[in-house]
Amino acid sequence: MDRSAFTLPLLAIAVLGTIYAGEVLTQPDKPDGKVHIKYWEKWTAFEFDAMKKVVDTYNKSQDKIQVDILSVSGIEDKTLMAISGGIPPDVVGLYGANVTKYADNHAVMQLDEMCKAAGISRDQYIPAYWDIGVVRDHVYALPSTPATTALHYNKKLFRDAGLDPEKPPRTFAELDEMSDKLTKKDANGHLIQAGFIPSEPGWWNWCWGPFFGGKLWDGKSKITINSPENVKAFEWVQHFSQRYGGTALQTFKGGFGSFSSPQNGFMTSQDAMEIQGVWMYNFINMFKPDLEWGAAPFPSVSPDLPDPTVIDLDVLCIPTGAKHPKEAFEFLKFVESQKGLEMLCLGQKKITPLLQVSDGFIANHPNPYIKLFIKLAYSKTTVSTPKIGIWSEYNDEINNAFSEITLMQKTPKQALDDVAKRMQPTLDSYLERLKIRGEK
Repeated sequence: MDRSAFTLPLLAIAVLGTIYAGEVLTQPDKPDGKVHIKYWEKWTAFEFDAMKKVVDTYNKSQDKIQVDILSVSGIEDKTLMAISGGIPPDVVGLYGANVTKYADNHAVMQLDEMCKAAGISRDQYIPAYWDIGVVRDHVYALPSTPATTALHYNKKLFRDAGLDPEKPPRTFAELDEMSDKLTKKDANGHLIQAGFIPSEPGWWNWCWGPFFGGKLWDGKSKITINSPENVKAFEWVQHFSQRYGGTALQTFKGGFGSFSSPQNGFMTSQDAMEIQGVWMYNFINMFKPDLEWGAAPFPSVSPDLPDPTVIDLDVLCIPTGAKHPKEAFEFLKFVESQKGLEMLCLGQKKITPLLQVSDGFIANHPNPYIKLFIKLAYSKTTVSTPKIGIWSEYNDEINNAFSEITLMQKTPKQALDDVAKRMQPTLDSYLERLKIRGEK
């Protein structure tokens, strides 16, 4: 590992000290003769509880390994600090978008040989999910909980607007038309209900270009955010500001509460339609169980790009320098089994990344649209974050451009040209660093 890529200032040491102090307090050392592996996970609440159940089941299934799980906030940065400081956990739960950066910095172990010995391979998984953990033909991460996105819509608001609640939009033209019918203003012209807002929830501002057939880079050496397809996508985004007012939309959305609260705009029926993941059911059930809602494939811009969906994934890795990598992988083998993954994914009420799905998983799943979310994982128009270690910086640039476009400060072409101009040198430097390191 190139440790020069990481620094460990006093603040970082303090942070790590806090983590380990908390770990010692909650998980005292016991002379039980077992190998204890430390597992850091980013989840909290019911999502953490679902994995804790998997961990407990594994711990009870054998008497040689004890998995000690700890919920860690800001896990991406804290894990890098721990690896740099030589005190990493044995297993870490990251986001799919983190994998390439970690692999670039040799911060997580290659799992190829261990997967081969365990009989874990791509042909057991939905391809889109397995591939997220593969960087330059090497396996660095295994899937934990996956997701797809779909159009979530308020059936009552559809009826109130004279729309058929069983016929959500299937094309972008229909989405625009229905959005107009579902949008309401008060006597002073202020928005009080939106049909659809491209910036809500704002987690995938980058996805609109790929939904229109665009690519964020050419897979080799060029940033392509300003391609005609991407420009067209962001022209579509901007036309909502042209129709309803960029500042008005921003002010309206600013009145929403946080996502995981009863004041979420979808829960309060201020937002009639939005793109969301399979997890949305959990929050509807938690905060607004009487909400009459539906889910459907997101509308398509053309028949050549059917059922567009964002592929999202949580992953499991073994950090470089882990004290017990073999034992850590024994635990991963259990998680990756059908029993382990279905227990976890059913506990979090998500889909499973495996090709094989038991009848019990579907029958016991509370999300009424679970079959839809599974089917979407096989769509021709699945999109995911590009495999480049500079994705975080690139995504920030796209988000800034998105704001400039929605606030009518720049045309889509101007904003995307500016992103390409700023990011191309960053990509060039990144690729040069990989070349120097001998990476393909």
